[in-house]
Amino acid sequence: MHAPVPGPPPPSPPASRRARELGLAVGDLPTGPYNALTDVPGIRVGHTTLVRPPRVHSGVTAIVPDEVGPDSPLPAGVFAGNGYGKLLGTTQIAELGALETPVLLTSTLSAFRVADALVGWILERPEGASARSLNPVVGECNDGLLSDIRSRPVREEHVRAALETAAGGPVDEGCVGAGTGMTALGFKAGIGTSSRRVPLAGEEVTLGVLVQANFGGTLRVLGRTVTPADVGVPTTETGTQTGSCMVVAATDAPLDARQLTRLARRAMCIRDRVGAAYGHGSGDYGLAFGTRRLGTPAGPSVVADDRLDPLFVAVLDAVEEAVLNSLLTATTTTGPRGDTRHPLPAAPLLALLG
Repeated sequence: MHAPVPGPPPPSPPASRRARELGLAVGDLPTGPYNALTDVPGIRVGHTTLVRPPRVHSGVTAIVPDEVGPDSPLPAGVFAGNGYGKLLGTTQIAELGALETPVLLTSTLSAFRVADALVGWILERPEGASARSLNPVVGECNDGLLSDIRSRPVREEHVRAALETAAGGPVDEGCVGAGTGMTALGFKAGIGTSSRRVPLAGEEVTLGVLVQANFGGTLRVLGRTVTPADVGVPTTETGTQTGSCMVVAATDAPLDARQLTRLARRAMCIRDRVGAAYGHGSGDYGLAFGTRRLGTPAGPSVVADDRLDPLFVAVLDAVEEAVLNSLLTATTTTGPRGDTRHPLPAAPLLALLG
């Protein structure tokens, strides 16, 4: 769900369509009903979008698993493709393999205020009533090209709005929440999401991803190189190596923390498919968590490692499609210094691909 804040509204988006609606489906696996992270049972997503043009294009996105808390953690794993970033809560996830808060995404210099607001929100809720320690998980990308990042516009009320309006069902993409000021591959980018239904060890499971895309490189669409000039998009930034990316994956497959770390690693590998660059200053992270708690008498058995290949294929395909969705559903945005980025236009792209 998308919760805007008062002020001038963002420009009305064109009749943008997602990659799959344009015939650009990635892979052979079917999607869930919404082709979104929320297809994984028990996952909700909310956005607060801050738009005060031309100075501010920023926000926060909340990924909220049901009933997660310090006394009811979920198995999780994390992988850093390049660690020039501020993924708060990383070390405890790596050490304990446990996620005990929702996952929030925002702008780089707002990450610390967002983490403090998340702690306050959890401590007020039943799942945090007895907490004496808490590990908030907050990721970020830098929206400084298209927003006044030093103003740190994301406040506690914006964080709470994203958490409290988080919902299942369709997920808003493009210039919303933490994706509002993002750019990627020479285009305007933002939030993208996708899912896959996966046959795994005798049952069907669901894997969903959400991407905050903000990286350099040269776009590849289904193996074809696509520059902004190829599709008639003006830009002053081609082939840059800077930027960052946050990929959050969730699944209802019974995986332990070590296996989820393997999944998070593959979520980062997919960026090679879309033409992303890993520069010195990139903060590139994959975070994966499971919604099925393990280790209880009635809990499921962990899937054997040699049966994980379908899930590995699914995360590669879903992240690739989520990145395309983030580019196609974005809207043209001009920042405080006159920098402008345009989304990936569907009609010229389809004409180029033939």
